[in-house]
Amino acid sequence: KLPLTVEEILNFGESNRELFIKSSTYSIIPITVTEMGLTISWIFSSDPKSISFSVVYQESEDTPLDQCKVLIPMTRCNSHKETIRGQVKVRNAGIYTLIFDNTFSRFISKRVFYHLAVERPVVYDGSDFP
Repeated sequence: KLPLTVEEILNFGESNRELFIKSSTYSIIPITVTEMGLTISWIFSSDPKSISFSVVYQESEDTPLDQCKVLIPMTRCNSHKETIRGQVKVRNAGIYTLIFDNTFSRFISKRVFYHLAVERPVVYDGSDFP
């Protein structure tokens, strides 16, 4: 578990990060967001075999897990065969948690190579209008 802020993700650069997820366990990447309108996007692949993935929204760290909102339900991804891409729009401030789940695998640990990005919306203010 490593809580990230939007600024830390903006400083990610182009490099990929790596998670090692043991068999029968899962790993989470919580992202704390304070401004609305952002888009959080991800790209990941796994080795060897597939991994399950989900995104959950939590208003604050005090919010009980049963009151968290599932934005992307747990889905088994063939990320060992193709790169998985996705994004979520930030509608509310809070904690957006990416979950990489390997609990279905009893013997095989996985490596997940991922890259995160945050985009701010382009706001047109008309300043270049003659």
